[in-house]
Amino acid sequence: MSGRGELVIEPSKASNDVARALIAAGVPTDISDNVRGALWAKLILNCAYNALSAITQLPYGRLVKGEGITAVMRDLVDECVAVAKADDVKIPGNVDAAVRKIAETVPGQYSSTAQDLARGKRSEIDHLNGLILRRGEVLGVATPANRLLHAIVKLIESK
Repeated sequence: MSGRGELVIEPSKASNDVARALIAAGVPTDISDNVRGALWAKLILNCAYNALSAITQLPYGRLVKGEGITAVMRDLVDECVAVAKADDVKIPGNVDAAVRKIAETVPGQYSSTAQDLARGKRSEIDHLNGLILRRGEVLGVATPANRLLHAIVKLIESK
């Protein structure tokens, strides 16, 4: 889980050949029998960073240096992991380490949500933190941190 948009495909008779072709074309690709878990891992990274970067209009490296931000990110991740667990999703790797790694490897990166808001466009927030809060409601898992960030981004979108 590095958060750089790797393509994950399911094992099949053709998956090795497809993966090799994609890698040769410059598309980082992995074969996994847990594609759902890989998608959730990426979702969690996005939930940890996107809304915060959008609200503050800060890149990841500066964002994580903000007072209390790592604790907020930990709350966001904990809520996401709780929803995933309630939804019987097996998240691969170490989510906490993956979240920390993003700010270290791409410190100057702004989230796509931040870029959307800066351009006055609607963001994908409904599919990130919004998805977590909706699944949490269905599964009986509280998601107050994700709910708050979703609501704030929606307010900014409506300006």
